[in-house]
Amino acid sequence: MDDRCELLCLNVEVAEELRRRRMEPARAFAAAERAHAVADPTRLILAGALAEIDELCVCDLAWIAERSQNLVSHHLKVLRANGLVCSRRNGKMVMYALTDEGRAILQSVLLDEVALRA
Repeated sequence: MDDRCELLCLNVEVAEELRRRRMEPARAFAAAERAHAVADPTRLILAGALAEIDELCVCDLAWIAERSQNLVSHHLKVLRANGLVCSRRNGKMVMYALTDEGRAILQSVLLDEVALRA
C-alpha cells in the first residue's frame, strides 16, 4: 500500500493556516535533539533512576546501570547538553539530577513505566 494520496485533495484553507503556525525549524531541531538524547537505553536507565531520587553521583549511576563510569559520564554529558539533567559539584563528587524538562520528556517516553517523583 502506498501512503500517498492518489489525487490532489488539498484543503488549502486548513493547510495554509497550519503552515503559517507551524513550528520554526530551529525549534523543531532542538526538540528532536532532546528526544534523541533519551533515545538510548542507557540514558533512559540513568534518567529513570534520577526520576526516583533527587540526585545521584556518577558512581551510583554506574552501579545502577551496570555500566562503566566513563560510559555513564559520557551519557550524562549528552543529557546535560540537552537540558535534561543538571549537575553540581559536591567536594570531589559530581551530583546529577533531572531537570523539569527532563522529567517531562521522561514521563512522555515511559508513560506508566516508572513512577516519577514530583
